[in-house]
Amino acid sequence: MTFNLNSTFLYLVAGVFIVFVLIQSLFFLVRALNEGKKMNMDKQILRKTIKSSIVFTIAPAIAILLGVISLSKFLGLPLPWLRLSILGAITYELTAAASAASSVGISIADAIGSAETYITIVWVMTLGIIPSMILIPLFLKKLQGGMSVLKEHDPTWSEHFMTAIFLGMISAFLGVVFKDVSLGITGFISVFVMMFSAIVMIVNGMVINHLGIKGLKDYALPISMLSGMAFSIYITSVIGG
Repeated sequence: MTFNLNSTFLYLVAGVFIVFVLIQSLFFLVRALNEGKKMNMDKQILRKTIKSSIVFTIAPAIAILLGVISLSKFLGLPLPWLRLSILGAITYELTAAASAASSVGISIADAIGSAETYITIVWVMTLGIIPSMILIPLFLKKLQGGMSVLKEHDPTWSEHFMTAIFLGMISAFLGVVFKDVSLGITGFISVFVMMFSAIVMIVNGMVINHLGIKGLKDYALPISMLSGMAFSIYITSVIGG
């Protein structure tokens, strides 16, 4: 029997957890509204807060949807839908999935054909994200306290330190972008896409800062992602033949 990445069973499993998270979100929304009423907050303020929260949720939701679409060909819809709806980011999910796929000798450009491969990739993606769920509640407060002390004693060094951490994180992802450059011009496709997306983000920043369109700030990332995806289709057809 051929393994189905989009089987009804997988949709049901993903749906159960997503419904649970939705119920949890609704529960806290109701609790927050009740607390606001107990504090005699103006109903207009409460409604305005809810509406503004909905608007500012749209931009991240677009980025998440793009992530689900990007992973769906390789992993099917249920798994990306579950992970990116609850706990996950396309930067981690794609990197973890690609690493796991490479270890079993397949490409993320093709759909998974066996349950064993699927399970292996799911385990890698899951185990890789668990440490953050443990380390954050245990050590985040201490780390933040240490950073606050460092900032008070030497603000300049604190800024350099945070910049170095950020660049280290970015460098880890750059390895995925540049890993195929030895293959020739086709290996540079991901590099060209990255550069194009970066240019689009810079243009968005210029529009925000110089034209004062602050509302664009929340949509800059989805716009850059969509532009990069469209450009990747074009450049692949040109270079890849």
